[in-house]
Amino acid sequence: MPLAAGALVGAMTEPNAPRRARGFRAWWGKTARWTVEASGSVWAFLGALLVIVVWALTGPIFRFSDTWQLVINTGTTIVTFLMVFLIQHSQNRDTKALHLKLDELIAAVEGASNRLIDVEDMEDDDLTRLSEAFQALRAKALEGDEEAKRTVAEIAPRVDPALAAMAEAQRRTSARASSR
Repeated sequence: MPLAAGALVGAMTEPNAPRRARGFRAWWGKTARWTVEASGSVWAFLGALLVIVVWALTGPIFRFSDTWQLVINTGTTIVTFLMVFLIQHSQNRDTKALHLKLDELIAAVEGASNRLIDVEDMEDDDLTRLSEAFQALRAKALEGDEEAKRTVAEIAPRVDPALAAMAEAQRRTSARASSR
């Protein structure tokens, strides 16, 4: 029986649910979200453009000295260095939220397979083999192979023993259901 949509999210509002982060983590999360949002705005772009124009216009005043060049180089290096961490934080957060949304959809849809619900936790080599196996399965399905259209049971043993066990359990369940 699938979980009701929103059941897990609803559980987070219960009195015994985990509390929101406090202190530095809460500050970091809010600050990072705000900064990423602000830095992606048209105003941030115009501000950066203005800094470059002002810097370029001051070139003749400072006789295009090494110090004049060092100012823009240092400034852009610092901003780039800090933005890498903000962008990575934002990307990690978005990816985690996307996975949670997909996991909820899989859990909520009756008959949906949950074999790959935590595929993002697999090792890179396993992900590569799984991807290759699905590419092979897709090629077979395009050639008209009916079994390839329905299941990954044929390729599961080559990918991961746990997937093979799940595929076998699914096969047994399907066989029992069709014999009724």
